[in-house]
Amino acid sequence: MRLKEIRLENNLKQEDIAKILNVKRNTYSMWELEHDKMPLKKLITFSEYFNLSLDYILGFSNIKQYDNSTSFNKEKYLTRLKGIRKENKKTQAKLAELLSTTNSVISRYEHGETFILTIFFIEYCKIFKVSADYLLGKTDYPKHIIIKTN
Repeated sequence: MRLKEIRLENNLKQEDIAKILNVKRNTYSMWELEHDKMPLKKLITFSEYFNLSLDYILGFSNIKQYDNSTSFNKEKYLTRLKGIRKENKKTQAKLAELLSTTNSVISRYEHGETFILTIFFIEYCKIFKVSADYLLGKTDYPKHIIIKTN
């Protein structure tokens, strides 16, 4: 993730970002150092505060912002989460296996009962080569991207 790079480009301290995200500086520091994953809801807040694409923040793309980007859209997100899995002919059980979780966890994500964990969200994007911004309903284009992996 490009958290530190973005913070430094904006001449901010970790304390500043922690206040923006309403967390302790130590918590933000752990995310920036990648000792822990930032929860997806906080990542969305971060992306919207800096007006940056999630694909850029996650290091999937060098595109900082899509022209047609909007705020997170829960309805589109839930439709796309299930729809992309089905388009790729994966069952909930197969996706659960790929993510090393259970079928019931995938079902809860797809029905909006719980918000997807960031680590699963990132892997989902990689498995299906789908834009994080598209998946979250923040953009309708691009749908698929070539995700840069380190």
